[in-house]
This record gives sequence, C-alpha cells and structure tokens, in this order.
Amino acid sequence: MTFSRSLLILSFSPIRGDARVLKQVRHFSTTYSVTTCGFGPAPDGVAAHIQIPDDVGPLVPYGRYITLRMYNRAYWRIGAVDFARGQLARGAFDAVLANDVETVPVALGLAPPHGVHADLHEYSPRLHEENPAWKRRIKPFYDWLCRRYVARARSWTTVGGGLAREYESEFGFVPEIVTNAAPFAQLEPRAVGDRVRLVHSGACLRNRVLMTLIEAVELADTDVDLDLYLTPNDPGYLAELRDYAARVSGVTVREPVPYETLIDTLNDYDLGVHVLPPTNFNNEWALPNKLFDYVQARLGVIVGPSAEMAAYVSEHRLGYVTTDFSAKALATVLRTLSRSEVLTAKSSAHAAAHDLSAESQVRIWGLAIDALWKTGPK
Repeated sequence: MTFSRSLLILSFSPIRGDARVLKQVRHFSTTYSVTTCGFGPAPDGVAAHIQIPDDVGPLVPYGRYITLRMYNRAYWRIGAVDFARGQLARGAFDAVLANDVETVPVALGLAPPHGVHADLHEYSPRLHEENPAWKRRIKPFYDWLCRRYVARARSWTTVGGGLAREYESEFGFVPEIVTNAAPFAQLEPRAVGDRVRLVHSGACLRNRVLMTLIEAVELADTDVDLDLYLTPNDPGYLAELRDYAARVSGVTVREPVPYETLIDTLNDYDLGVHVLPPTNFNNEWALPNKLFDYVQARLGVIVGPSAEMAAYVSEHRLGYVTTDFSAKALATVLRTLSRSEVLTAKSSAHAAAHDLSAESQVRIWGLAIDALWKTGPK
C-alpha cells in the first residue's frame, strides 16, 4: 500500500531493538509512507530504510571542538550525524519525527515542508550530571543543541512530567507526555509459588546501583529468588554483579532476551523490582519502560520512592514503594511479602494493563504528527 504523505523517522539507535521507536514505526507505517534512518537492519513495515554503518564511531561530539566550545563543528563531525546528513536529501520528506536531541539539527536541515516533531527520550542536558567532567564539558553542548535547534521543532514529546517541566523551564518549549508503555499483551497473572520470584530487566549501568538489589536479597534472608536480565552496557560492572550474585543464594544474573520475547519471559515471575537512586536528574524523574513491561507481564512491582514511578504504583495499587533507596529498605519489604498480597498486586497489574498500554499512548504521537499537516507547510 502506498501513501501520499511521507514521514522520516530518524533515530541514532538500532531501531529493531529500540522499543520506543518501534512503536512509532508500527503506528505510522499504517497511514504514512515511512522511511527510517538508524543503525541496524530495517524494521518491519517501512517503505525504505537507510542504515547507518556500525563503524561510523560513537555518538559523542568531537573532543577538540568541545574543549574550544566550537559546538557547531563538534556536532556536524559526529559520525552518525555526518552519515545521515550525506544520505538524506533536503526536501525529500514531508515531515520528520526526530528521536532525541542529537537528531534534531539533521531533521531541521532537511527542511521538511510540514516541519519536525522532536521526541525526547531523556533530559539530555543532565544525562550524566553525576560525572563532574561530563557536566563541565558536555552539558553546555547539549544546552546549545536544545536552545539552537530543538526549540525550533514544531512540536515535542517526552517520557514523563519531570522532564517535560525541565525542558519548559530551561528552554521554553512544552513537550507533551508519551510514556514508555509497552504494547498490550494478552496474558494472565501466574500463581505465586512457595518462593516469591523477583525479576529486574534492563541496562547494566553503574549509576543504577544494581548491587542494591542483590544486597537486599542477601539481607532479607527470606524465601525469595531474584533473576536479573541485563544488557552488557558496562561489561566491567556486569562482571562485578555476576561475581556478587554467585555468592548470594537465590540470585542469578541471566543473559538478556530479545524485546519481542521479554514480556513472555517476565510473565514467569511475581514481582518486577526497580529501586533507582536519584544519582542524576533523569534517574530522579525516571518513568522507564520496565515499569510498563512489568505491568504487561502481569507482575506486581516494587519501586523506590521515585516520584513518577511511585505515583503509578500507588494509583494503580501495583505493589510496594520502599521508604528509601537502600538495600535495607528493600530488604524490609522483602521480609514482609505474603503470597496473598503479591497475588493482589499481580491482579491489579492485570486490571490496569489496558489503561497502561502503548495503545493509549501512541495516539498522542498520532495527533502531534497529524497536526503538522493541519498547520500547513512552513
């Protein structure tokens, strides 16, 4: 099927494994002629795909120019930026959906007549603010990108309220919120066995302090098991976690599973755990895809007192919020778990699965992109 309106979805990520971008592709490929540009092979359903080579280099600005604060030169010398700029023809697309701040200058440079929508997966200017060198050198570069380019998009979305408020406060544009909700899964909660089965899935990043989860199981010394499905973002930290887990009864670090099988894998468990200390701004205001993955897998949830996650857990009665982000606080919750309470939390996740699914969220993108045509060409 061919469509008269063309849309470029631009993302400097492996699109087939990027859950958020895949939701955009699946939604818009039914009404637009969608071209994707990103790393890895083409996602299903697109009219065309421009694959960024894996060897173009890391998505970091050119060091010498960053030091000199020559941000324009630093940006256009990023490997993925340079490649995409060379492959994408100016005026070739009616509109562009640009994912994350790094893609927005390229998108604007294509001069799409109906404009650019920017979907911001993080609050980029404070992404690694816990690192003093990053905050000193790289934060001003992201501030520059947001002021000079991102603010010129026609519309914006981001993943949660805390991030949206900060973008408005610092740069004057107001993103709508599209959460990282997972597609609705036709599943049922599984029965709770003699040992409560805990699970955590996601990136292996040191600033998430994942050791806390293992330490809590060790401290609790109760009938729980914990499996961690971790992608090897930091191989050194992953090795440390494996070593620690091997010494704690009931804890196993497992290999990550493809996203398309993740929800079914998680369905075997009882409680999804994500106690994320506020080591930086994005962690403080996180509303991550794993929370919604756990709901679709029909799991109860244990989270720390992170404002956005705790609000969802409380509103939908999904499970437990620890008093702080320590292993001791998590261990206290683990000691008090009862099979009946865990089953109630799983039943609440089942009841909320439709309301908290991606289907309720992608419509917001749909309205934003449709609005680009309603306002007419620039």
